[in-house]
Amino acid sequence: MKLLFENWRQYLKEQGVLRLNIAGTPLRVEIASDEEDISKGLMHRDELDANSGMLFMFPDSAERSFWMKNTNIPLSIAYIDDAGEILNIEDMEPHDLSGIPSRGPARCAIETNRGWFKDNGIRPGDAVEGIPL
Repeated sequence: MKLLFENWRQYLKEQGVLRLNIAGTPLRVEIASDEEDISKGLMHRDELDANSGMLFMFPDSAERSFWMKNTNIPLSIAYIDDAGEILNIEDMEPHDLSGIPSRGPARCAIETNRGWFKDNGIRPGDAVEGIPL
């Protein structure tokens, strides 16, 4: 099982970028699937292209929490469950060390420029297509 999980992580890392579709809206995402990439996330960046973000992939579903340490860009985060549906969407402030929790077990999270989900009419319960679960 461990080998399967490591092969899955390597496959995701090699993909580099995915194109997702959320409620009919395309989003280009970088993939963070290993501990190093997940820990780094979007830290130390000064901008993020429009209609892009980062997809954080975890090997299991669990309660998740993200913070904004060393992150210069105001972001929004959507937590995604095993079925590929959005659990909750939260706005996050640069450099805020408060944990922003999921509202249930999350398998993935997507960070985008703050307001992207709202600007595109995306809400909790909407499906995210294109995630290799």
